[in-house]
Amino acid sequence: MKLKFWPLAALALLVSGSLAQTPEQPQPAPAARVKSGPSSEARERKARSIEQLKAEEVPTVPDWPVLPDSTKAKVRTVEEVAQRAIAVCFTALKAEGASQDTLEGLVKRYKAKKFFTAPEWEFVDNNAQTNEDRNRYLWRYEDLTVLMWALGYIEELDRPDRTCDLRKSISYLSNRTLEQFIAEAKLRDISEILDVADLTYRYNGAIEDARRRGKPAPGGLDRGVVRQRNQILAWLIGQP
Repeated sequence: MKLKFWPLAALALLVSGSLAQTPEQPQPAPAARVKSGPSSEARERKARSIEQLKAEEVPTVPDWPVLPDSTKAKVRTVEEVAQRAIAVCFTALKAEGASQDTLEGLVKRYKAKKFFTAPEWEFVDNNAQTNEDRNRYLWRYEDLTVLMWALGYIEELDRPDRTCDLRKSISYLSNRTLEQFIAEAKLRDISEILDVADLTYRYNGAIEDARRRGKPAPGGLDRGVVRQRNQILAWLIGQP
């Protein structure tokens, strides 16, 4: 995503309404192999993902390992996911150009300081950001979209071949208090989250393989969107 500041209509939605933690990491490493061997659930999920990639004419990387199954993946609570959504939303708003006073007001209203990682808080609480920092945190709108899907606010995730509809993602916070946002969420089952995590993980493998060979992202996939989704989905299932 090239550095750009979207119109602050997104921020206006939050301010006018009634108005945890993504690891700070580069490209996620391949998933750790399950020591006791992959379960049939995990193997079948991988096979379904590979069939989906083949149907989309995206090259597969068969030797990438399985992800944990539903008995081994971490199950996040509604509160954890909601708090993470608020943190990534506010960091993205700051990257987009929201004023320090506005961000401080939102953080205070949601009692959200504890929701941020240390690097996120340093970014939100500091007026002297670099373009590199702003560009990196603008991608958090993609995290927000995935988290809104996991919380049941977004019905279905689009294929990761374009950037998200940020206004839609932010709208679910715009007229809810923190308590309402948590109470009205319907956290998806871990198996459903794992299905999307596994497919995204293999999209990411195909993109990384293409990058190493000096080729463009296959199947029309957006490299930045896939990378960002892969990171937040890894957090959702407790992967390093």
